[in-house]
Amino acid sequence: MISYITWNITPEVVDGFPLLRWYGVSWIAGMFLAYKILTRIYKSEGTPLVELDSLTTYVVLCVIVGARLGHILFYDPIYYWNNPIEILPFKLEPEFEFTGFLGLASHGGIAGALVALGIYGRKFKKNYWWLLDRIVIAGPALGIIRLGNLMNSEIVGIPTNLPWAFIFTRIDTVPRHPVQLYEAICYLGISGVLYMLWRSKKFYEHNGFIAGLGITLLFIERFLIEFLKEDQVSFEQNLLLNMGQLLSIPLILGGIVLMVTCVRGIFRFENNSRF
Repeated sequence: MISYITWNITPEVVDGFPLLRWYGVSWIAGMFLAYKILTRIYKSEGTPLVELDSLTTYVVLCVIVGARLGHILFYDPIYYWNNPIEILPFKLEPEFEFTGFLGLASHGGIAGALVALGIYGRKFKKNYWWLLDRIVIAGPALGIIRLGNLMNSEIVGIPTNLPWAFIFTRIDTVPRHPVQLYEAICYLGISGVLYMLWRSKKFYEHNGFIAGLGITLLFIERFLIEFLKEDQVSFEQNLLLNMGQLLSIPLILGGIVLMVTCVRGIFRFENNSRF
């Protein structure tokens, strides 16, 4: 008889204290790890860390806003149209309750990061593709956020009889793929691969290539793992591919195009070039 992993963790780090949730902790851990990776890169390249502090502020704010708006627009626009106050991390009915951001879409977060780099690059006269390469190296570290989804027993996988299946008792008694762990491991692995590629210095003359490769790998992984997930919203039941997969396709294609154009020299970057 297979002994599956029984999972019954509450979203709150401390019971009865809703302001401190595992999902928020995972966000902080992911951002801290990404910052440490970028710190190592900036120190190695001799770039002032004060520039990284400013960049971090821009990216964090835009990623959170983008991820939230992405969830609202892509997954449940009608609900939030009728309940606009719940766009914020609390609700008022039937009584005031701090909920945190119940729904953040990674595709929206990517869009937010791209906007942040554009704003930051123009203001501080930094080359966009140089910035994007380094952000994409560190960005997958935010995959730790998937551990927050695991703690919340959300974004669960389809049923399976594999020995490492999880039974999310807050949902049902069915053993399922722990897709949250799959994604977290893949994201961290991709970050490691991109970091090693950066250290090799093989693509310093092809600025933007690492970003293109990272985006391609990230969303190929996302596209494939979506086949192991339960649908997140009801309308996906009528789609050949779910929303996550549909949104991943243009990013995969965009990443491939970026790699090709960078290798051909369209976005060639010299150390003294600017945005």
